[in-house]
Amino acid sequence: MASIVRLQWIIRSTVGAVVLGAIVAGITLALGVATDVVPAGRSTAVTAGGGAFLLSAIYGVLKAVLLYRSWEYVVRADSLYLRRGVFTHVRTVVPYVRVQHIDTTRSPLERLLGLSTLVVYTAGSRGADVTIPGLTPERASTLQTRLERLAIESEEADAV
Repeated sequence: MASIVRLQWIIRSTVGAVVLGAIVAGITLALGVATDVVPAGRSTAVTAGGGAFLLSAIYGVLKAVLLYRSWEYVVRADSLYLRRGVFTHVRTVVPYVRVQHIDTTRSPLERLLGLSTLVVYTAGSRGADVTIPGLTPERASTLQTRLERLAIESEEADAV
């Protein structure tokens, strides 16, 4: 994975922190005006919203750094192996014979940062797809071609 993916995750979490801070500030202001539960005033609302933003932003930055360190994928002879997670550790093995199709996606933020995400769709259950974020477009294309070739080869080997 490209190290710039950390910036993508930090930007995403910061946007979430801004939204959370605004919601907390709005609720605090509304409670202050409507009840005596919270002292009324903009300063109280700004303090509560700012605190929520700060805590959420710190959490997002720490999670992005730790998530980058925990992400691993390995293209094996018979399967794609992924290991990831900060608080919940997830290990996924995708046998090539189960691969249906493979997409690369690029959100506006990913395009701005020069990144792509590879999505591997599998057979068998609803929502059974695996994503590998933070790839350069060239790396995503190369990996897509390689996985496609391995999936086709495994299908021929699995034939009765």
